[in-house]
Amino acid sequence: MTDASPPSTAQAASEGGTLQTIRNRVFDEIAVGDTAAIERTLSAQDIQLFAVLSGDVNPQHLDADYAASTRFHGVIAHGMLGGALISAVLGTRLPGPGTIYLGQTLKFLAPVRIGDRLTIRVTVSSRDEAKKRLKLACTCVNQDGATVITGEADVIAPTEHIERVRTTLPEVRLTTGGGGLPRLLDHVRPLGAVRVAVVHPCDVLSLSATLDARAAGLIEPVLVAPSARLIALAAQEGLDIAGIAIEDVAHSHAAAARAVELASQGAVEALMKGSLHTDELMAAVVAGASGLRTKRRISHCFLMQTPAYPRPFIITDAAINIAPDLEAKADIARNAIDLAHAIGVAQPRLAVLAAVETVNPHMPATVDAAALCKMADRGQIAGALLDGPLAFDNAVSVAAARIKGIVSDVAGQADILLVPDLESGNMLAKQLEYLGGAASAGIVLGAKVPIVLTSRADSRESRIASCAIAVLLAHRYRSTPP
Repeated sequence: MTDASPPSTAQAASEGGTLQTIRNRVFDEIAVGDTAAIERTLSAQDIQLFAVLSGDVNPQHLDADYAASTRFHGVIAHGMLGGALISAVLGTRLPGPGTIYLGQTLKFLAPVRIGDRLTIRVTVSSRDEAKKRLKLACTCVNQDGATVITGEADVIAPTEHIERVRTTLPEVRLTTGGGGLPRLLDHVRPLGAVRVAVVHPCDVLSLSATLDARAAGLIEPVLVAPSARLIALAAQEGLDIAGIAIEDVAHSHAAAARAVELASQGAVEALMKGSLHTDELMAAVVAGASGLRTKRRISHCFLMQTPAYPRPFIITDAAINIAPDLEAKADIARNAIDLAHAIGVAQPRLAVLAAVETVNPHMPATVDAAALCKMADRGQIAGALLDGPLAFDNAVSVAAARIKGIVSDVAGQADILLVPDLESGNMLAKQLEYLGGAASAGIVLGAKVPIVLTSRADSRESRIASCAIAVLLAHRYRSTPP
């Protein structure tokens, strides 16, 4: 747990230098009525850390989807996490270092949720001079003034002064078992493989990814490429392409055109990028005669999952639309909402991101965000809850939103992050992947078939996950065409 804000220098001095040192109060310095308190704002990471320590991985505390269906309608903290915070006050403030814990009673009066700011207080209620024992009344009170935990501690107070430099604790994080990819594959495999045109898979990465997706039972590939080059590559790399359909074309440009033609004819249900450039494939898709355009603007979604956030989420658009205007952003939002529905989020929460959470006429992203929210209010964007502008911290952290005074059904628990432009979205996605340990999959929506855009830097897991999403969408499009 971390303080929401550091104490001032004067506060630190009066509390015994809480930033650098901890020191105690001996029995003879303590009187009935003496009190000490700390404040903590609960985060998802705090709950994860307590789960790591205790081994209590009850989904009520860790699985947001499960917790939403319970009587508490969301994730709540372990009850004993509050008890641990009481221990922190006793061990660091009153009496402080050297305290011997003898007993503790606790009553849990109300749930503690992510973003709650707790005041944990202990007050001396009695002293035993002969045994140097204290009884202390203990309370945890949330930001609304509601008492969530009460109890009484029985301790032996120290008799010698102790002062120590505060210990720097290591970072510990819970990684949920199994990861997102196995769960996604388990969900998609029963749907059955779909026929996919793989466009110019003329390097070992894209051809291997195709074979991996085929082996996973996701796709029936049609390789659209120069056949002689493809066969030579397979022989050189020891890859078995026997029995896989090949559409022989002269070069990558022809491969893109032929793959789009197959999709428009209904011969394949999805497209997958190989070793050609993204612009080359997408130019064929958006061409007037392609037959793949819909009324929607085409956009890209990253589906991401990171250990630091309790649910998968979508970032859009970080790959197709460079500087979308308001009309384009509305379609980008609609496409992302459709993807959220496809993966089982009935009413996704969409945060329209900007650098700040207030509308500023000099910052176009904030004005667009406000307009998108009003469009949602008027039914022009349906199927989701929208809020914005929201800064990134307010979109993903209930505590950050609460500190800023933001009251919102979206803030702190967004399922979709709609970014201002491609540059900001691409940097955000890559930072989360490379520095935040996020797993990702990418898909293009807005065309009549889903399109998998792979990158040379993508991991095998990312490529397979992207194919799995394409399969999910392809089956959905059979009954609900885009």
